[in-house]
Amino acid sequence: MSRIIVVGAGINGVTAAIELKKRGHDLVLVDPGPLPHPLAASTDISKAVRAAYGADEDYTGLAERSIKIWREWNQEFGTQLYHEVGVMFVRQRELKPSDFEYESFKTLEHRGHKVERINSARSWKRFPAWNPELYRDGILELEAGYAESGRVVATLIRHAKSLGIELLEGARFSKLDERDHGVSGIVLGTGERIASDFVVMAVGAWTPYLLPFTKKIFHASGQPVFHLQPRQPELFAPERFPVFGADITTTGYYGFPINRDGVMKIANHGPGREMSPESSKRAVTLEDEKNLREFLSSTFPALADAPIVYSRVCMYCDTHDGNFWIARDPDRRGLIIAAGDCGHGFKFAPVLGEIIADAVEEKPNPILQKFRWRPEVRAGSGTDVARFNPEL
Repeated sequence: MSRIIVVGAGINGVTAAIELKKRGHDLVLVDPGPLPHPLAASTDISKAVRAAYGADEDYTGLAERSIKIWREWNQEFGTQLYHEVGVMFVRQRELKPSDFEYESFKTLEHRGHKVERINSARSWKRFPAWNPELYRDGILELEAGYAESGRVVATLIRHAKSLGIELLEGARFSKLDERDHGVSGIVLGTGERIASDFVVMAVGAWTPYLLPFTKKIFHASGQPVFHLQPRQPELFAPERFPVFGADITTTGYYGFPINRDGVMKIANHGPGREMSPESSKRAVTLEDEKNLREFLSSTFPALADAPIVYSRVCMYCDTHDGNFWIARDPDRRGLIIAAGDCGHGFKFAPVLGEIIADAVEEKPNPILQKFRWRPEVRAGSGTDVARFNPEL
């Protein structure tokens, strides 16, 4: 049994702490709070859960396992955290080989998923909020949907406490306690030192700021998020409005059906703006809103003038290649970094803890090769085929 400090109680940190505790380790979970942390990427009303990953069968396979456990979590926690309403990705032109949507369709079909092609007038009639003259083709992944991300984190925090995990909420990480090329714990903002055998840094977009030596491998980017209140809510009910990506590799826009509060979320999965999570510039801009209104006018006419009831900037911790980074630091014995979500990590919440725990214990896990320590990877080698990149 090892004493392990996990810094950051977002989705990476809390799932890692729970899994490591179940494996018999002594856990301390540290976060400045309040929890769920209002600035954390995890803290929002919804995150997409889908297995569509182009031709990448590694992520598709992880998503398959995750979706199975999402269903189990609904039962285990006695509340619906995951809503299986379907996820559709559509394009303004016919799908072609190498398209994210086309390759996703082929991969999902090959792996036995329930997936439909959306490429006829008849199929578009099921989704009356859409402009059927604009979008011609797409796919609908039926066994997919969204998770209520803020509620998920709050539920897992309560579960962590019930397991006896020591939670230091209100404790601010200052620096690693380093000696002899190793990490022996952390130092808090108060100067207090907490000793441990291992430190897991799971601080998302704060990583390059709290660990300056990682600035060459991570950067933080902010993406605009909008919550809207439709004037015709019936058009955006889950049964006729699944989670969507609208020509996402060209526009970056994706969104969700209306929730129990009459609110729907639409956001952008693109290059974003580089900034610190606590930057004074962390707010959507007039240009962000203008771009959103143009997108709504052409895609969902009924949303063109819908009131924006809330907006935020969602922070990504980006890697150069778009893959997660879950690995031991070869230069600092006892340090594990679990970051690099790149805006597509939350769906894997049910399996993230296991992967991070395997990295801590050096337990064989094939996916850790993809998420290995890889400082040689250079900017521009991205593999997230669903992310809008205006330079391509």
